[in-house]
Amino acid sequence: MKFKENTSYDIVGLGEVMLRLSPPDKEKISQSETFDKNAGGSELNVVSGAAMLGVRSAIITKLPENKMGHFIRNKIRYGNVSDDYIIYDHSPEKRLGIYYYESGAYPRKSSVIYDRANASVCSLTTAELPDNIYENAKIFHVSSITMALSPSLKETTFELIKKYKAAGAYISFDVNYRASLWSEEEAREVVESVFPYVDLLFVSEETSRRMLQRTGTLEEIMKGYADDYGCTLVATTRREVVSPTHHNFNSKIYMNGKFYEEEPYNNIEVIDRIGSGDAYLAGVLYGLIKYGTPERAIEIGNALSAVKNTVLGDMSASSIDEIESVIKAHKATGHQDEMVR
Repeated sequence: MKFKENTSYDIVGLGEVMLRLSPPDKEKISQSETFDKNAGGSELNVVSGAAMLGVRSAIITKLPENKMGHFIRNKIRYGNVSDDYIIYDHSPEKRLGIYYYESGAYPRKSSVIYDRANASVCSLTTAELPDNIYENAKIFHVSSITMALSPSLKETTFELIKKYKAAGAYISFDVNYRASLWSEEEAREVVESVFPYVDLLFVSEETSRRMLQRTGTLEEIMKGYADDYGCTLVATTRREVVSPTHHNFNSKIYMNGKFYEEEPYNNIEVIDRIGSGDAYLAGVLYGLIKYGTPERAIEIGNALSAVKNTVLGDMSASSIDEIESVIKAHKATGHQDEMVR
């Protein structure tokens, strides 16, 4: 793959960044007296994960101009992501979206409660952004979650996709369908209108079959996106949930007319699964930028996703050295040391 040269950022993402509140020690929300405070959001997780590996990333978002907005800004910076494109909301209606995450243990499933209606990001417009923003990225990344938050933000997202595409950036799109945000019919119409602009498509098999009503084998479905819309890469993750605390993970990539896959990561010990799908995207995008090959992209994506399951919080926190050691161990046979020292 050949990306634009001399850009300020390798990846620029667009999306909501929320306050995450979680009971400690696997307590239930209904019984907990305290919450751990963190930041989370699909697109931030992607650009931060890639930045931690070693590329330059920025996030386009809108935050309330108050202490909670400043907390989120600081978390964005901690994630090695530039805050150059954060817009601050000074209006009386400003607010930060919140979500509550309860970590499960078999047979109790993990659960999420959202409180995000009318968050400041919903009013973001392109008029608030710098004119030179579109020339400054190799990849522009967004998910359909952002498009579902408000009609206004959906239009803003469309404008950004078209302007980044016209400026020569690759468009990365995570379908990431959320039934709590919109119906399958509404989502299908919007998502399919985005597909002609998409270069790097991430979509689960379940979403392809249910919301997008695609039929055939998984390989036929993935190839169909490339044939119908001209996508350069189509990636699908597959997670087998053995229990809330043990998962198996693998993925498949279609690129250059070929399918790519490796041995799955089995028996992952799950500490916090939120953001592990985003970590996969981060690893794939990093692999494409640094190496340009689907083989490296899938190796790094799978490893980063597997490791993210073992880390608290939404955002990945792995260096490329750590991930390379995980990849090496994943491919090794025979005895392995149980500790790195």
